[in-house]
Amino acid sequence: MSQTTITALSPLDGRYAAKLAPLRPIMSEHGYMHRRVQVEIAWFIALSDAGFAEFKPLSTGARAYLLSLVKNFSEQDSAAIKDIEKTTNHDVKAVEYWIKSKFEARPELEKAAEFVHFACTSEDINNTSHALQLRAGRDQVLLPALERIVQRLREMAHQYADVPMLSRTHGQTASPTTVGKELANVVVRLSAACTAIAEVKILGKMNGAVGNYNAHLSAWPDFDWEAFSRKVVETPEPLGLGLTFQPYSIQIEPHDYMAQLFDATARANTILVDLSRDIWGYVSLGYFKQKLKAGEIGSSTMPHKVNPIDFENAEGNLGLANAVLRHLSEKLPVSRWQRDLTDSTVLRNIGVAMGYSVLAYSSLMTGLNKLELNEEALAADLDAAWEVLAEPIQTVMRRYGVPGAYEKLKEVTRGKSVTAQALHGLIQGLDIPQADKDRLLAMTPASYVGKAAELARRV
Repeated sequence: MSQTTITALSPLDGRYAAKLAPLRPIMSEHGYMHRRVQVEIAWFIALSDAGFAEFKPLSTGARAYLLSLVKNFSEQDSAAIKDIEKTTNHDVKAVEYWIKSKFEARPELEKAAEFVHFACTSEDINNTSHALQLRAGRDQVLLPALERIVQRLREMAHQYADVPMLSRTHGQTASPTTVGKELANVVVRLSAACTAIAEVKILGKMNGAVGNYNAHLSAWPDFDWEAFSRKVVETPEPLGLGLTFQPYSIQIEPHDYMAQLFDATARANTILVDLSRDIWGYVSLGYFKQKLKAGEIGSSTMPHKVNPIDFENAEGNLGLANAVLRHLSEKLPVSRWQRDLTDSTVLRNIGVAMGYSVLAYSSLMTGLNKLELNEEALAADLDAAWEVLAEPIQTVMRRYGVPGAYEKLKEVTRGKSVTAQALHGLIQGLDIPQADKDRLLAMTPASYVGKAAELARRV
């Protein structure tokens, strides 16, 4: 059976393939190979500039050619490396051989060929390649998608800042808020989560088989290999990697920064699960309608339905993303002694975790853009919930020392259908200043929103 979007094992490369096109060149195996070539070339060029008599500085032409191998790396190049791997049965060695094959008929490079992958362990190449993938995936795809959600929610928070809405605590009617304020809550939370994701330092190590520069020093014992390695890791691209140097490691980079990044992403995803469920509930209450799309069917048997499928898809895919993210963050920092290979196969699923996250963000944005506020439904709910004014009435009573304020309001409101007339009768009989009576008498459930509108506009 040929592999197509219909025959793909994962829906990320099947049903949802088109939605994840921006992530695929970065987080796929092709993206991994591309970054490995980048790391090997950066190390090779840096070695030529280290001052070794045996490896003179490369010519301008040779440098340009080497950097072009990175810049123009194609899927055909990945396929060629995979063909070499069939013989080597080692993916990093296949990359090394592929680079050396590109030196043919170029005497300057052929002469220096043994400095490709010089003193490196495979993990020196792999950890830095994963770091480059993660940085690109985070900065180019994941964070921009999250920030678009933040911006859309901010727009909605401002748009609906003044629209009153009945709160529900424990599923029961509670003090009113505004639609904008409830969305502003998410803006603040999600913005903080985005900052936490963005601030994770992406680390890389290039220190040999067990982190001690053993092989490096065997060749040039008087050379400062740690400083050299730091320079390669931290020098901006394309001549370096532009990462943060990791000075201490076993054979593998410890992956603590990865756990930090994945935990931060999972935290953002959890906030969006909360949002998805709340919006789903508001759609159920009729607070939001969903824009209809010509030809779209909500239910196979009930023609009237427009299901909140975008929020349901988002919730489901956020759950899948977090399941993988949490496994990655718990497993990757654990390695037996100086190295075991359990991290290697797990790391290949970074793209899966990012993929389900980005897919969820896409669904959520689609859902948010389809929402239309039903102010009539919001107003009707508020007008049927005069009992929520028991709170301000008893609070004013307490201010003036009226005894048993809470108990008196409880007697009038608890378990009863409360009317404006009943509350006004109670207010009229209170022994409080007339100005406060007038303020309470003018109050409605829709006007009792505190500083919700101000808070909504502030985000």
